Amino acid sequence: MPNLRWQPVATLLLSIFGLGVSVYLTITHFDKVALVCVSNGTINCEKVTTSPQSVIFGIPVAMLGLAFFVPMIVLCLPAAWRSADRRIHLARLILSIAGVGMIVYLIIAELFIIKAICLWCSSVHLITFILFVIIVTASPIVLAPDHGLALADGDDAYDAG
Repeated sequence: MPNLRWQPVATLLLSIFGLGVSVYLTITHFDKVALVCVSNGTINCEKVTTSPQSVIFGIPVAMLGLAFFVPMIVLCLPAAWRSADRRIHLARLILSIAGVGMIVYLIIAELFIIKAICLWCSSVHLITFILFVIIVTASPIVLAPDHGLALADGDDAYDAG
């Protein structure tokens, strides 16, 4: 059975970094003075973070980032990766798919509607995409019917080494 060696740690670290950037972007959404970013036409964080697209149904997009990364951190804890409960692995997979769907919308909004790119936002997009790739490629291992049985029998499907 294939082992998960680096995926739990990598996804946890990415989720923590994503939460950090989302916290920063949430703070800057409410306190514009705090935003540190170059503004040279195409790269313009202020234009992106103050655009009408920076709010969805009255909720700042940065806060949606918090709502994504907080549960993702929990779902990416090594104990969650080792879990025999398929619902945990499905929740991680579904959340990563939803995250990629959101960043596709946001990238389209930046490029074609706002016509500016926010480097901070792009870092969240990149983190979310890398999380998605890792989770999708690991899902066949953790969603395999024998994943829980292997753990119960002592065959370690998770190897931190």
